[in-house]
Amino acid sequence: MRRRTAPLAVSALLLAAGCTSSAGSDGSGSGDGSAAVAASAPDQRLTVVADAEPAAAAVSTSRALFDEAGVVVVAPDGDPAATLLGASAAVGLGVPLLLDPEGAGGDETVAAELDRLGAGTVLAVGGDAAPGGGDRDVVTVPATAEAVGAATGLDLAEADPVPADGGAAAVAGLDPDAPAALVPEDGVGGGGGEASGELPEVTRAEPLEDTVVLAAGTPESLAGVATARAAGAQVQLTGGATDPRASADVVDLVAQDPAGSVVALGAGFGAEEGLDWKLETAATGAQLPGGGQLLFPQHFMVALYGHPGTGSLGVLGEQDVDASVQRARDHAAPYEALVPDATVVPAFEIIATVASQFPTDEGDYSYEAPVEQLRPWVEAAGQAGLYVVLDLQPGRTDFVTQAERYRELLVLPHVGLALDPEWRLAPDQVHLTQIGSVPVEEVNRVVTWLADLTRENRLPQKLLVLHQFRVDMIPGREQVDVSRDELSVMVHADGQGPQGSKQETWRVLRGIGPEGLTWGWKNFYDEDQPMLTPEETVAQVSPRPQLISYQ
Repeated sequence: MRRRTAPLAVSALLLAAGCTSSAGSDGSGSGDGSAAVAASAPDQRLTVVADAEPAAAAVSTSRALFDEAGVVVVAPDGDPAATLLGASAAVGLGVPLLLDPEGAGGDETVAAELDRLGAGTVLAVGGDAAPGGGDRDVVTVPATAEAVGAATGLDLAEADPVPADGGAAAVAGLDPDAPAALVPEDGVGGGGGEASGELPEVTRAEPLEDTVVLAAGTPESLAGVATARAAGAQVQLTGGATDPRASADVVDLVAQDPAGSVVALGAGFGAEEGLDWKLETAATGAQLPGGGQLLFPQHFMVALYGHPGTGSLGVLGEQDVDASVQRARDHAAPYEALVPDATVVPAFEIIATVASQFPTDEGDYSYEAPVEQLRPWVEAAGQAGLYVVLDLQPGRTDFVTQAERYRELLVLPHVGLALDPEWRLAPDQVHLTQIGSVPVEEVNRVVTWLADLTRENRLPQKLLVLHQFRVDMIPGREQVDVSRDELSVMVHADGQGPQGSKQETWRVLRGIGPEGLTWGWKNFYDEDQPMLTPEETVAQVSPRPQLISYQ
Protein backbone atom coordinates (compact mmCIF):
# COMPACT_ATOMS: atom_id res chain seq x y z
CA MET A 1 0.00 0.00 0.00
CA ARG A 2 1.36 3.42 -0.92
CA ARG A 3 1.50 6.14 1.72
CA ARG A 4 0.07 9.61 0.93
CA THR A 5 2.38 11.76 -1.16
CA ALA A 6 4.20 14.59 0.60
CA PRO A 7 2.63 17.88 -0.61
CA LEU A 8 5.85 19.86 -1.00
CA ALA A 9 7.42 17.17 -3.18
CA VAL A 10 4.31 16.97 -5.36
CA SER A 11 4.14 20.74 -5.74
CA ALA A 12 7.78 20.90 -6.82
CA LEU A 13 7.31 18.04 -9.27
CA LEU A 14 4.24 19.56 -10.94
CA LEU A 15 5.91 22.96 -11.20
CA ALA A 16 9.02 21.47 -12.79
CA ALA A 17 6.95 19.48 -15.30
CA GLY A 18 4.72 22.40 -16.13
CA CYS A 19 1.65 20.43 -15.11
CA THR A 20 -1.41 21.22 -13.04
CA SER A 21 -3.50 18.89 -10.95
CA SER A 22 -7.08 18.17 -11.97
CA ALA A 23 -9.77 16.01 -10.45
CA GLY A 24 -11.01 12.93 -12.22
CA SER A 25 -14.48 12.72 -13.72
CA ASP A 26 -15.96 11.58 -10.42
CA GLY A 27 -14.18 14.28 -8.45
CA SER A 28 -12.20 11.71 -6.53
CA GLY A 29 -8.78 11.85 -8.13
CA SER A 30 -6.33 13.50 -10.44
CA GLY A 31 -6.74 11.26 -13.44
CA ASP A 32 -3.82 9.00 -12.51
CA GLY A 33 -5.71 7.06 -9.86
CA SER A 34 -4.70 9.22 -6.90
CA ALA A 35 -7.23 10.95 -4.66
CA ALA A 36 -7.07 14.75 -4.61
CA VAL A 37 -7.71 16.79 -1.49
CA ALA A 38 -8.33 20.56 -1.34
CA ALA A 39 -8.70 22.64 1.80
CA SER A 40 -9.39 26.34 2.23
CA ALA A 41 -9.92 28.74 5.10
CA PRO A 42 -13.45 30.04 5.71
CA ASP A 43 -14.22 33.35 4.02
CA GLN A 44 -15.49 34.97 7.20
CA ARG A 45 -13.37 35.96 10.20
CA LEU A 46 -15.30 33.74 12.65
CA THR A 47 -17.06 30.46 11.94
CA VAL A 48 -18.97 28.82 14.78
CA VAL A 49 -19.55 25.06 14.73
CA ALA A 50 -22.04 24.70 17.54
CA ASP A 51 -23.71 21.38 16.67
CA ALA A 52 -24.56 19.43 19.80
CA GLU A 53 -24.40 16.03 18.07
CA PRO A 54 -20.95 14.64 17.19
CA ALA A 55 -21.96 13.52 13.70
CA ALA A 56 -23.41 16.92 12.82
CA ALA A 57 -20.37 18.72 14.23
CA ALA A 58 -18.08 16.52 12.14
CA VAL A 59 -19.97 17.39 8.97
CA SER A 60 -19.99 21.12 9.78
CA THR A 61 -16.24 21.15 10.39
CA SER A 62 -15.62 19.32 7.13
CA ARG A 63 -17.72 21.91 5.29
CA ALA A 64 -15.80 24.73 6.92
CA LEU A 65 -12.31 23.50 6.02
CA PHE A 66 -12.41 21.13 3.04
CA ASP A 67 -13.48 21.80 -0.53
CA GLU A 68 -12.65 18.37 -1.90
CA ALA A 69 -11.53 15.00 -0.61
CA GLY A 70 -11.31 11.95 -2.83
CA VAL A 71 -10.90 9.81 0.29
CA VAL A 72 -12.85 10.32 3.52
CA VAL A 73 -12.65 8.40 6.79
CA VAL A 74 -15.97 7.39 8.38
CA ALA A 75 -16.47 5.79 11.80
CA PRO A 76 -19.67 4.79 13.62
CA ASP A 77 -20.82 7.49 16.01
CA GLY A 78 -20.59 6.33 19.61
CA ASP A 79 -17.78 3.83 19.00
CA PRO A 80 -14.74 5.22 20.89
CA ALA A 81 -12.23 2.79 19.41
CA ALA A 82 -13.36 3.38 15.84
CA THR A 83 -13.53 7.15 16.33
CA LEU A 84 -10.03 7.41 17.84
CA LEU A 85 -8.40 5.21 15.20
CA GLY A 86 -10.43 6.98 12.53
CA ALA A 87 -8.93 10.22 13.83
CA SER A 88 -5.42 8.75 13.55
CA ALA A 89 -6.13 7.72 9.98
CA ALA A 90 -7.76 11.01 8.98
CA VAL A 91 -4.95 13.15 10.40
CA GLY A 92 -2.28 10.91 8.86
CA LEU A 93 -3.92 10.93 5.44
CA GLY A 94 -4.96 14.58 5.57
CA VAL A 95 -8.67 13.95 4.96
CA PRO A 96 -11.91 14.64 6.88
CA LEU A 97 -13.28 12.34 9.57
CA LEU A 98 -17.06 11.91 9.51
CA LEU A 99 -19.24 9.98 11.94
CA ASP A 100 -22.15 7.79 10.88
CA PRO A 101 -24.93 8.10 13.47
CA GLU A 102 -26.83 5.21 11.89
CA GLY A 103 -23.89 2.84 12.26
CA ALA A 104 -24.72 1.10 8.98
CA GLY A 105 -24.42 3.80 6.35
CA GLY A 106 -27.94 5.20 6.50
CA ASP A 107 -27.38 8.87 7.34
CA GLU A 108 -28.37 11.26 4.55
CA THR A 109 -26.47 14.27 5.96
CA VAL A 110 -23.19 12.38 5.97
CA ALA A 111 -23.94 11.02 2.50
CA ALA A 112 -24.57 14.56 1.23
CA GLU A 113 -21.21 15.69 2.64
CA LEU A 114 -19.46 12.80 0.91
CA ASP A 115 -21.11 13.91 -2.33
CA ARG A 116 -20.02 17.53 -1.83
CA LEU A 117 -16.44 16.45 -1.19
CA GLY A 118 -16.43 14.23 -4.26
CA ALA A 119 -15.41 11.25 -2.16
CA GLY A 120 -14.77 8.31 -4.47
CA THR A 121 -13.45 6.13 -1.64
CA VAL A 122 -14.53 5.78 1.98
CA LEU A 123 -12.33 4.24 4.64
CA ALA A 124 -14.92 2.76 7.03
CA VAL A 125 -13.19 2.14 10.36
CA GLY A 126 -15.16 -0.26 12.53
CA GLY A 127 -18.21 0.05 10.29
CA ASP A 128 -19.84 -2.05 7.63
CA ALA A 129 -20.73 0.41 4.90
CA ALA A 130 -20.42 3.99 3.69
CA PRO A 131 -23.37 6.33 4.25
CA GLY A 132 -25.46 6.68 1.14
CA GLY A 133 -23.92 3.73 -0.63
CA GLY A 134 -23.81 4.65 -4.32
CA ASP A 135 -20.79 4.19 -6.56
CA ARG A 136 -18.17 4.83 -3.90
CA ASP A 137 -15.48 2.33 -3.19
CA VAL A 138 -15.61 1.28 0.44
CA VAL A 139 -12.56 0.03 2.28
CA THR A 140 -13.72 -1.52 5.56
CA VAL A 141 -11.31 -2.22 8.40
CA PRO A 142 -11.85 -3.33 11.99
CA ALA A 143 -11.04 -0.76 14.68
CA THR A 144 -7.58 -2.07 15.46
CA ALA A 145 -4.29 -0.26 15.03
CA GLU A 146 -2.87 -3.08 12.93
CA ALA A 147 -5.79 -3.13 10.50
CA VAL A 148 -5.96 0.66 10.10
CA GLY A 149 -2.20 0.88 9.66
CA ALA A 150 -2.21 -1.80 7.01
CA ALA A 151 -5.06 -0.18 5.09
CA THR A 152 -3.57 3.33 5.13
CA GLY A 153 0.14 2.64 4.97
CA LEU A 154 0.61 4.67 8.15
CA ASP A 155 2.98 3.49 10.85
CA LEU A 156 0.52 2.74 13.64
CA ALA A 157 2.46 -0.08 15.25
CA GLU A 158 2.51 1.44 18.74
CA ALA A 159 -0.79 2.15 20.45
CA ASP A 160 -1.31 5.33 22.49
CA PRO A 161 -3.95 4.67 25.20
CA VAL A 162 -6.43 7.55 25.65
CA PRO A 163 -8.53 8.08 28.82
CA ALA A 164 -12.26 8.42 28.40
CA ASP A 165 -12.19 12.18 28.94
CA GLY A 166 -9.01 12.84 26.96
CA GLY A 167 -10.03 12.09 23.39
CA ALA A 168 -10.06 15.62 22.01
CA ALA A 169 -6.72 16.48 23.61
CA ALA A 170 -5.12 13.32 22.21
CA VAL A 171 -6.44 14.04 18.72
CA ALA A 172 -5.32 17.68 18.91
CA GLY A 173 -1.82 16.47 19.67
CA LEU A 174 -1.55 14.15 16.67
CA ASP A 175 1.39 14.79 14.34
CA PRO A 176 0.16 14.66 10.71
CA ASP A 177 3.54 13.33 9.58
CA ALA A 178 3.69 10.59 12.21
CA PRO A 179 0.30 10.10 13.87
CA ALA A 180 0.01 7.81 16.85
CA ALA A 181 -2.49 4.97 17.00
CA LEU A 182 -5.07 6.28 19.44
CA VAL A 183 -6.95 3.56 21.32
CA PRO A 184 -9.25 3.65 24.36
CA GLU A 185 -7.46 3.30 27.66
CA ASP A 186 -9.87 0.57 28.71
CA GLY A 187 -8.60 -1.57 25.83
CA VAL A 188 -11.99 -2.10 24.28
CA GLY A 189 -11.62 -2.46 20.52
CA GLY A 190 -14.09 -1.97 17.71
CA GLY A 191 -15.67 -4.41 15.29
CA GLY A 192 -15.98 -4.40 11.55
CA GLY A 193 -14.94 -7.89 10.51
CA GLU A 194 -12.14 -8.54 8.04
CA ALA A 195 -10.40 -5.77 6.12
CA SER A 196 -11.50 -5.32 2.52
CA GLY A 197 -10.49 -3.09 -0.38
CA GLU A 198 -7.55 -0.79 -1.03
CA LEU A 199 -7.16 2.97 -0.74
CA PRO A 200 -5.92 5.10 -3.62
CA GLU A 201 -2.89 7.26 -3.05
CA VAL A 202 -3.86 10.52 -1.33
CA THR A 203 -2.42 13.87 -2.38
CA ARG A 204 -2.55 15.96 0.77
CA ALA A 205 -3.75 19.58 0.58
CA GLU A 206 -1.55 22.51 1.51
CA PRO A 207 -1.97 22.98 5.28
CA LEU A 208 -4.19 25.79 6.56
CA GLU A 209 -1.48 27.16 8.81
CA ASP A 210 -3.16 30.56 9.14
CA THR A 211 -6.47 29.08 10.33
CA VAL A 212 -7.05 28.70 14.06
CA VAL A 213 -9.56 26.21 15.44
CA LEU A 214 -10.62 26.84 19.04
CA ALA A 215 -12.05 23.59 20.36
CA ALA A 216 -13.86 23.28 23.65
CA GLY A 217 -12.58 19.72 23.90
CA THR A 218 -16.04 18.36 24.63
CA PRO A 219 -17.02 14.96 23.17
CA GLU A 220 -18.95 16.38 20.24
CA SER A 221 -15.86 18.21 19.01
CA LEU A 222 -13.49 15.23 18.74
CA ALA A 223 -14.09 14.33 15.08
CA GLY A 224 -13.99 18.01 14.15
CA VAL A 225 -10.62 18.36 15.89
CA ALA A 226 -9.33 15.48 13.76
CA THR A 227 -10.60 17.14 10.60
CA ALA A 228 -8.95 20.41 11.61
CA ARG A 229 -5.61 18.70 12.23
CA ALA A 230 -5.98 16.88 8.91
CA ALA A 231 -6.44 20.25 7.18
CA GLY A 232 -3.28 21.57 8.81
CA ALA A 233 -5.09 24.15 10.93
CA GLN A 234 -3.74 25.23 14.30
CA VAL A 235 -5.89 23.66 17.03
CA GLN A 236 -6.08 25.10 20.53
CA LEU A 237 -8.16 23.40 23.20
CA THR A 238 -9.87 25.78 25.59
CA GLY A 239 -10.59 23.40 28.45
CA GLY A 240 -14.31 23.90 28.01
CA ALA A 241 -14.09 27.70 28.13
CA THR A 242 -16.01 29.44 25.37
CA ASP A 243 -14.69 32.97 25.95
CA PRO A 244 -11.43 33.34 23.98
CA ARG A 245 -10.22 35.94 26.48
CA ALA A 246 -9.99 33.32 29.23
CA SER A 247 -6.77 31.66 28.10
CA ALA A 248 -3.34 33.20 27.68
CA ASP A 249 -2.57 30.52 25.09
CA VAL A 250 -5.65 31.40 23.04
CA VAL A 251 -4.85 35.10 23.22
CA ASP A 252 -1.30 34.47 22.04
CA LEU A 253 -2.45 32.23 19.20
CA VAL A 254 -5.16 34.42 17.70
CA ALA A 255 -2.94 37.50 18.08
CA GLN A 256 -0.37 35.96 15.72
CA ASP A 257 -2.69 36.74 12.80
CA PRO A 258 -5.35 39.24 13.92
CA ALA A 259 -7.12 39.02 10.54
CA GLY A 260 -6.90 35.24 10.13
CA SER A 261 -9.81 32.83 10.07
CA VAL A 262 -11.00 31.33 13.36
CA VAL A 263 -13.30 28.34 13.75
CA ALA A 264 -14.94 27.93 17.18
CA LEU A 265 -15.74 24.24 17.58
CA GLY A 266 -18.07 23.13 20.37
CA ALA A 267 -21.73 23.47 21.29
CA GLY A 268 -20.98 26.01 24.02
CA PHE A 269 -19.59 28.55 21.56
CA GLY A 270 -23.05 28.97 20.09
CA ALA A 271 -24.33 30.24 23.43
CA GLU A 272 -21.38 32.58 24.11
CA GLU A 273 -22.88 36.06 23.81
CA GLY A 274 -20.58 38.54 22.11
CA LEU A 275 -18.15 35.91 20.84
CA ASP A 276 -17.23 38.14 17.89
CA TRP A 277 -16.05 41.13 19.93
CA LYS A 278 -14.41 38.89 22.50
CA LEU A 279 -12.39 37.30 19.72
CA GLU A 280 -11.34 40.70 18.42
CA THR A 281 -10.29 41.67 21.95
CA ALA A 282 -8.22 38.51 22.26
CA ALA A 283 -6.61 39.24 18.89
CA THR A 284 -4.98 42.39 20.30
CA GLY A 285 -2.65 40.13 22.28
CA ALA A 286 -2.86 42.42 25.33
CA GLN A 287 -2.88 40.44 28.57
CA LEU A 288 -3.59 41.12 32.20
CA PRO A 289 -0.88 40.73 34.82
CA GLY A 290 -0.86 37.00 35.42
CA GLY A 291 -1.98 36.18 31.87
CA GLY A 292 -5.19 36.04 29.86
CA GLN A 293 -7.82 38.72 29.56
CA LEU A 294 -10.35 37.65 32.20
CA LEU A 295 -9.86 38.55 35.84
CA PHE A 296 -11.50 35.85 37.94
CA PRO A 297 -11.34 33.06 39.00
CA GLN A 298 -8.03 32.77 37.14
CA HIS A 299 -6.44 35.47 39.30
CA PHE A 300 -6.28 36.31 43.00
CA MET A 301 -5.23 39.89 43.82
CA VAL A 302 -3.44 41.31 46.84
CA ALA A 303 -3.35 45.11 46.88
CA LEU A 304 -1.76 47.98 48.76
CA TYR A 305 -4.21 50.87 49.28
CA GLY A 306 -3.36 54.55 49.56
CA HIS A 307 -2.27 57.77 47.90
CA PRO A 308 1.26 58.35 46.56
CA GLY A 309 3.39 60.42 48.92
CA THR A 310 0.92 60.41 51.81
CA GLY A 311 1.34 57.72 54.44
CA SER A 312 -1.69 58.87 56.41
CA LEU A 313 -4.04 57.58 53.67
CA GLY A 314 -2.71 54.05 53.54
CA VAL A 315 0.36 51.87 53.26
CA LEU A 316 0.80 52.55 49.55
CA GLY A 317 2.03 56.08 50.30
CA GLU A 318 4.50 55.15 53.02
CA GLN A 319 7.35 54.63 50.53
CA ASP A 320 8.32 55.57 46.98
CA VAL A 321 7.06 53.76 43.92
CA ASP A 322 9.84 51.18 43.62
CA ALA A 323 9.61 50.29 47.29
CA SER A 324 5.82 50.09 46.98
CA VAL A 325 6.15 47.62 44.10
CA GLN A 326 8.36 45.43 46.25
CA ARG A 327 6.07 45.79 49.27
CA ALA A 328 3.08 44.73 47.16
CA ARG A 329 5.01 41.68 46.01
CA ASP A 330 5.95 40.87 49.59
CA HIS A 331 2.31 41.10 50.67
CA ALA A 332 1.21 38.84 47.81
CA ALA A 333 3.90 36.19 48.24
CA PRO A 334 2.39 34.32 51.26
CA TYR A 335 -0.86 33.80 49.37
CA GLU A 336 0.79 31.82 46.58
CA ALA A 337 0.89 28.67 48.69
CA LEU A 338 -2.55 29.40 50.18
CA VAL A 339 -4.31 29.91 46.84
CA PRO A 340 -2.89 27.22 44.54
CA ASP A 341 -5.81 27.26 42.11
CA ALA A 342 -5.27 30.86 40.91
CA THR A 343 -2.44 33.13 39.85
CA VAL A 344 -1.63 35.52 42.70
CA VAL A 345 -1.23 39.05 41.34
CA PRO A 346 0.11 41.96 43.45
CA ALA A 347 -1.75 45.23 42.94
CA PHE A 348 -2.00 48.91 43.78
CA GLU A 349 -5.28 50.58 44.70
CA ILE A 350 -4.40 54.23 44.22
CA ILE A 351 -6.69 56.91 45.65
CA ALA A 352 -6.88 59.13 42.58
CA THR A 353 -9.36 61.64 44.02
CA VAL A 354 -9.11 62.35 47.73
CA ALA A 355 -12.09 63.47 49.81
CA SER A 356 -11.58 66.89 51.42
CA GLN A 357 -13.19 68.17 54.58
CA PHE A 358 -13.08 71.67 53.13
CA PRO A 359 -14.24 73.19 49.83
CA THR A 360 -11.79 72.67 46.97
CA ASP A 361 -11.16 74.96 44.00
CA GLU A 362 -14.05 73.41 42.10
CA GLY A 363 -16.29 73.34 45.16
CA ASP A 364 -16.72 69.58 45.04
CA TYR A 365 -14.86 68.72 48.28
CA SER A 366 -12.55 66.38 46.34
CA TYR A 367 -8.89 66.80 45.40
CA GLU A 368 -8.35 65.35 41.92
CA ALA A 369 -4.73 64.21 41.59
CA PRO A 370 -3.27 65.21 38.21
CA VAL A 371 -2.74 62.39 35.72
CA GLU A 372 0.93 63.40 35.57
CA GLN A 373 1.27 62.64 39.28
CA LEU A 374 -0.27 59.18 38.99
CA ARG A 375 1.17 58.03 35.66
CA PRO A 376 4.65 57.08 37.01
CA TRP A 377 2.99 54.84 39.60
CA VAL A 378 0.61 53.30 37.09
CA GLU A 379 3.32 52.65 34.53
CA ALA A 380 5.81 51.29 37.06
CA ALA A 381 3.16 48.91 38.35
CA GLY A 382 2.36 47.69 34.85
CA GLN A 383 6.01 47.12 34.01
CA ALA A 384 6.43 45.14 37.23
CA GLY A 385 3.40 42.92 36.55
CA LEU A 386 1.03 44.60 39.02
CA TYR A 387 -2.63 45.41 38.48
CA VAL A 388 -3.80 48.95 39.31
CA VAL A 389 -7.18 50.18 40.56
CA LEU A 390 -7.90 53.93 40.57
CA ASP A 391 -10.11 54.81 43.53
CA LEU A 392 -12.53 57.74 43.35
CA GLN A 393 -13.72 59.76 46.36
CA PRO A 394 -15.82 62.32 44.45
CA GLY A 395 -17.34 64.51 47.14
CA ARG A 396 -20.17 66.53 45.62
CA THR A 397 -19.51 65.63 42.00
CA ASP A 398 -20.45 62.32 40.34
CA PHE A 399 -18.38 59.25 39.61
CA VAL A 400 -18.57 59.35 35.80
CA THR A 401 -17.36 62.96 35.73
CA GLN A 402 -14.33 62.04 37.81
CA ALA A 403 -13.65 58.83 35.90
CA GLU A 404 -13.45 60.83 32.66
CA ARG A 405 -10.48 62.72 34.12
CA TYR A 406 -8.49 59.50 34.12
CA ARG A 407 -9.56 58.09 30.75
CA GLU A 408 -5.99 58.06 29.43
CA LEU A 409 -4.96 55.84 32.34
CA LEU A 410 -8.05 53.65 32.20
CA VAL A 411 -7.35 52.72 28.57
CA LEU A 412 -4.25 50.89 29.77
CA PRO A 413 -4.87 47.11 29.92
CA HIS A 414 -3.86 46.71 33.57
CA VAL A 415 -5.94 49.55 35.08
CA GLY A 416 -9.38 49.23 36.69
CA LEU A 417 -11.65 51.56 38.69
CA ALA A 418 -13.04 51.74 42.23
CA LEU A 419 -15.99 53.74 43.55
CA ASP A 420 -15.97 54.83 47.19
CA PRO A 421 -19.59 55.72 48.09
CA GLU A 422 -18.59 56.70 51.62
CA TRP A 423 -17.16 59.88 50.08
CA ARG A 424 -19.99 60.59 47.59
CA LEU A 425 -21.84 63.57 49.08
CA ALA A 426 -25.24 65.12 48.52
CA PRO A 427 -25.16 68.87 47.69
CA ASP A 428 -25.54 69.92 51.35
CA GLN A 429 -23.28 67.31 52.95
CA VAL A 430 -19.66 67.48 54.09
CA HIS A 431 -17.13 64.75 54.78
CA LEU A 432 -16.67 63.41 58.31
CA THR A 433 -20.08 64.77 59.23
CA GLN A 434 -22.13 62.45 57.07
CA ILE A 435 -21.31 59.07 55.50
CA GLY A 436 -21.99 59.37 51.81
CA SER A 437 -23.90 57.07 49.48
CA VAL A 438 -24.52 56.56 45.78
CA PRO A 439 -27.77 55.49 44.11
CA VAL A 440 -27.61 52.35 42.01
CA GLU A 441 -28.53 54.36 38.92
CA GLU A 442 -25.25 56.26 39.16
CA VAL A 443 -23.34 53.04 39.68
CA ASN A 444 -24.91 51.64 36.53
CA ARG A 445 -23.93 54.75 34.57
CA VAL A 446 -20.35 53.98 35.55
CA VAL A 447 -20.84 50.36 34.50
CA THR A 448 -22.02 51.46 31.07
CA TRP A 449 -19.29 54.09 30.70
CA LEU A 450 -16.44 51.76 31.70
CA ALA A 451 -17.76 48.78 29.76
CA ASP A 452 -18.14 50.87 26.60
CA LEU A 453 -14.62 52.23 27.06
CA THR A 454 -13.30 48.69 27.45
CA ARG A 455 -15.03 47.31 24.35
CA GLU A 456 -14.28 50.30 22.12
CA ASN A 457 -10.59 50.00 22.90
CA ARG A 458 -10.58 46.17 22.79
CA LEU A 459 -9.15 45.96 26.29
CA PRO A 460 -8.92 42.99 28.66
CA GLN A 461 -11.71 42.73 31.21
CA LYS A 462 -11.63 45.55 33.75
CA LEU A 463 -12.27 45.44 37.47
CA LEU A 464 -14.94 47.77 38.85
CA VAL A 465 -14.81 47.84 42.66
CA LEU A 466 -17.69 49.07 44.81
CA HIS A 467 -16.48 49.82 48.34
CA GLN A 468 -19.13 49.17 50.97
CA PHE A 469 -19.42 48.61 54.70
CA ARG A 470 -23.05 49.69 55.22
CA VAL A 471 -26.09 48.58 53.25
CA ASP A 472 -27.34 52.16 52.83
CA MET A 473 -24.13 53.24 51.09
CA ILE A 474 -25.48 51.73 47.83
CA PRO A 475 -29.28 51.68 48.04
CA GLY A 476 -30.75 49.32 45.46
CA ARG A 477 -27.46 47.45 45.05
CA GLU A 478 -29.33 44.31 44.02
CA GLN A 479 -30.03 46.13 40.74
CA VAL A 480 -26.36 46.69 39.86
CA ASP A 481 -25.79 45.76 36.22
CA VAL A 482 -23.50 42.73 36.06
CA SER A 483 -24.45 41.81 32.50
CA ARG A 484 -21.48 43.50 30.83
CA ASP A 485 -18.79 40.89 30.22
CA GLU A 486 -16.28 43.68 29.67
CA LEU A 487 -16.20 44.12 33.46
CA SER A 488 -15.92 42.15 36.66
CA VAL A 489 -18.03 44.05 39.22
CA MET A 490 -16.79 43.56 42.77
CA VAL A 491 -18.22 44.49 46.16
CA HIS A 492 -15.32 45.21 48.51
CA ALA A 493 -16.14 44.85 52.20
CA ASP A 494 -13.86 47.48 53.73
CA GLY A 495 -15.20 47.79 57.26
CA GLN A 496 -12.72 47.94 60.14
CA GLY A 497 -12.67 46.93 63.80
CA PRO A 498 -13.19 43.68 65.73
CA GLN A 499 -13.18 40.55 63.60
CA GLY A 500 -16.65 39.57 64.77
CA SER A 501 -18.09 42.85 63.49
CA LYS A 502 -16.23 42.53 60.21
CA GLN A 503 -17.53 38.99 59.69
CA GLU A 504 -21.08 40.17 60.34
CA THR A 505 -20.66 42.97 57.78
CA TRP A 506 -19.36 40.38 55.31
CA ARG A 507 -22.38 38.15 55.96
CA VAL A 508 -24.89 40.96 55.52
CA LEU A 509 -23.31 42.36 52.36
CA ARG A 510 -23.12 38.93 50.77
CA GLY A 511 -26.82 38.45 51.43
CA ILE A 512 -27.67 41.23 48.97
CA GLY A 513 -27.73 40.59 45.22
CA PRO A 514 -27.18 40.46 42.43
CA GLU A 515 -25.65 37.13 41.55
CA GLY A 516 -22.51 37.39 39.49
CA LEU A 517 -20.62 39.81 41.74
CA THR A 518 -17.04 39.15 42.76
CA TRP A 519 -15.84 39.93 46.27
CA GLY A 520 -13.04 41.73 48.08
CA TRP A 521 -11.90 42.03 51.71
CA LYS A 522 -9.73 44.66 53.42
CA ASN A 523 -7.24 44.15 56.23
CA PHE A 524 -6.45 47.28 58.29
CA TYR A 525 -3.08 47.45 60.05
CA ASP A 526 -4.10 49.86 62.80
CA GLU A 527 -7.88 49.64 63.05
CA ASP A 528 -8.57 45.88 62.92
CA GLN A 529 -8.68 44.05 66.25
CA PRO A 530 -6.62 42.06 65.37
CA MET A 531 -5.62 42.17 61.71
CA LEU A 532 -5.82 38.73 60.12
CA THR A 533 -2.71 36.98 58.87
CA PRO A 534 -2.77 35.68 55.27
CA GLU A 535 -3.46 32.18 56.60
CA GLU A 536 -6.33 33.45 58.76
CA THR A 537 -7.72 35.57 55.93
CA VAL A 538 -7.99 32.58 53.60
CA ALA A 539 -9.29 30.27 56.35
CA GLN A 540 -11.80 32.60 58.02
CA VAL A 541 -13.23 34.75 55.21
CA SER A 542 -15.64 32.43 53.45
CA PRO A 543 -16.24 32.10 50.61
CA ARG A 544 -12.74 33.14 49.66
CA PRO A 545 -12.56 36.68 48.22
CA GLN A 546 -10.87 37.40 44.91
CA LEU A 547 -9.12 40.54 46.23
CA ILE A 548 -7.44 41.18 49.57
CA SER A 549 -6.30 44.76 50.16
CA TYR A 550 -4.19 46.28 52.91
CA GLN A 551 -4.56 49.75 54.41
